Amino acid sequence: MPTVAVFDGVEIKFYAAGHPPPHFHAVHAGHRVQISIDLLRVMNGDLPSAKLSAVLSWARPRQAALLAAWDALQARRRPERIE
Repeated sequence: MPTVAVFDGVEIKFYAAGHPPPHFHAVHAGHRVQISIDLLRVMNGDLPSAKLSAVLSWARPRQAALLAAWDALQARRRPERIE
């Protein structure tokens, strides 16, 4: 599971064989949440509310980069880091 970003103690990850719809995983302190890239909505899991808000705020301006990372993995390429 490649990690494409780390901020505020949260790891942003993708599974190499991810299933649609395009999504990413945010992991922090034993919590894991799966978030759709297009709607930025929780699909599964949970994070403390402050961390979830931080992840969604971080992801909003990076949706294109997150989708590019998803597409890279679907094409069996390593995704680039996202700042």
